[in-house]
Amino acid sequence: MENPAEALSRNDWLTSSTRLFSWCVIATLLIYLINNYLNLAHEWPGAAAIFSSESGTLGWVQTFFYLLSFAVAGYYVLRTPELTLRRDSARITEINTFLIRAAFWAVVFVGLADMAVSFIRVEGFLPAVVGEELAKELGRPHFRGQYLHVPLVVVGIVTAIFTRTLGFTWFTLLIVVAELAIVITRFVLSYEQAFMGDLVRYWYAALFLFASAYTLLEEGHVRVDVFYTNFRSRTKGFVNAIGCIFLGLSVCTTIILIGTSGKSSILNSPVMNFEVSQSGYGMYIKYQMAAFLGVFAFTMAIQFASYLLEAVADFRQEPGKRQPNTPAAN
Repeated sequence: MENPAEALSRNDWLTSSTRLFSWCVIATLLIYLINNYLNLAHEWPGAAAIFSSESGTLGWVQTFFYLLSFAVAGYYVLRTPELTLRRDSARITEINTFLIRAAFWAVVFVGLADMAVSFIRVEGFLPAVVGEELAKELGRPHFRGQYLHVPLVVVGIVTAIFTRTLGFTWFTLLIVVAELAIVITRFVLSYEQAFMGDLVRYWYAALFLFASAYTLLEEGHVRVDVFYTNFRSRTKGFVNAIGCIFLGLSVCTTIILIGTSGKSSILNSPVMNFEVSQSGYGMYIKYQMAAFLGVFAFTMAIQFASYLLEAVADFRQEPGKRQPNTPAAN
């Protein structure tokens, strides 16, 4: 016999509207990312151009992308009335987990490859290994970014398809090994190069910014509160839902909008120009570290959309609450 709570969850307006809102958030993020690429790479005017006197067809096309994505989200919600809030939350979490896993694999491959190139280059062996012409090209940020980093990012995405764990533990171990290598080479062998510190900073940035969404899933972020701990489950659900919308999603939106507001913005500019550090023989990954902030904002926004569904389910006292693997930090 069907559980009454699940039947109620599937059919009332609060469930449908919450599901629609969460999927519209994800749809908006996707279309915004596509439109940002079109604005930068192909000089499209942007969806906001429809409010100016110079709006053209392309601006309306970009606006239509948003409307179409909302329609697709609405169609999905209407076509899947059997899904409860918690099941939909789990689906969104699976999507986000894949994105984070792909990002982690990408930075592992890019970090190791760029470190190897930087080491061979600083020691003067690169022309002998790849030839004079290719050695010169690998010294150019645009060439190394397009023909070394981008293919490895694709390899990372493909690898993520065939793996299931996020790999935070062994990734942390890689950072420890990199730190240990710096200590040994500096104090035992008296050898130190800029790329060694670059690799540690690169992986540290990825670990903390990419793992933030997973930490939210496991309720590992510190809560500085006075009353929350003693709230009932229903009250906690209400507080979490309000927090997701007005605190979590608003912060992520602010980061994304400010970071991608134009060609000279703090996220777009480094990525477009393949920005590197002033150290000529360091790793050419500074532009990716700027992009990490964007990855953080997007993955956190997606996880907040998932968390909102769980929070509303808690507010409605629906069964099947997911228990985090780690106790919440307070």
